[in-house]
Amino acid sequence: MERSNLTVTKFILLGFTTDPVMQLVLFVVFLGVYSVTLLGNNILIKLICNDARLHTPMYFFIGNLSFLDLWYSSVYTPKILVICISEDKSISFAGCVAQSFFSAGLGSSECYLLAAMAYDRYVAIANPLLYAQAMPRRLCVCLVVFSYTGGFLSAIILTSNTFTLDFCSDNFIDDFFCDIPPLVKLACDVRDSYQCVLYFLLAINVIAPTLLILASYLFIIAVILRIHSTQGRLKAFSTCSSHLVSVTLYYGSILYIYSRPSSSYSLVGDKMVSIFYTVLFPILRNKDVKEALKKLFRLAQSGA
Repeated sequence: MERSNLTVTKFILLGFTTDPVMQLVLFVVFLGVYSVTLLGNNILIKLICNDARLHTPMYFFIGNLSFLDLWYSSVYTPKILVICISEDKSISFAGCVAQSFFSAGLGSSECYLLAAMAYDRYVAIANPLLYAQAMPRRLCVCLVVFSYTGGFLSAIILTSNTFTLDFCSDNFIDDFFCDIPPLVKLACDVRDSYQCVLYFLLAINVIAPTLLILASYLFIIAVILRIHSTQGRLKAFSTCSSHLVSVTLYYGSILYIYSRPSSSYSLVGDKMVSIFYTVLFPILRNKDVKEALKKLFRLAQSGA
């Protein structure tokens, strides 16, 4: 018997495993990652805000990315910790909508912000002497505002289209948070128009920023090749290598999950990829945070 999504009052998150020992192990892992993410990003944001020497475009974007990571991690990690140790695996319909909305909004915002950071790094390498003039504060603020605006407008479109689907299957979500693929699997019939919306959002949130990032790095490579000294080339490349790795892994994960037709969603495979960009990716990001913190401490020591 078919039932409308209006009859669904809650969903059950199946998580990773029903083994109590493994659930405890996963709880410790998630708690450790979340704690490191909160601590590292909070320290970085505080240092950037308090040290006037760090009020540069590069650290402005790094600070905003750290803030976004804090917010993004807090959308799903607390609930993951609960379902790992609690017998109650349920999440209300409204809670699932909110989690999907903020997850999509912050994820899309990060796509735009990473593209803005790629442009910033190109300007820093191509025009180091005119860097401050080429990236004024107003432009940096506008890029960040555009990132959040574009991200959350996309989230409104995605969430409104997803939660107006008719759910005729059970209410068990084979994942650890309310992600789009497992929700679509519960739908009675996914219209072609819905798939077109997904592809449209994928194009403006992932494909377009990816092309901008590729263009920025092509210009960066061209600039680096004009540097005569090997040491100068290595120094220039080191300023953007970690960003390039982060972009590749983050965008690759998103493209893998959301670029396929809904009929080909593999919940087991998608869950593994989701683990990567929600658990392992913050660890990789904290490597970037650690490098930034090292630079900050060196600046502090040189100014002492």
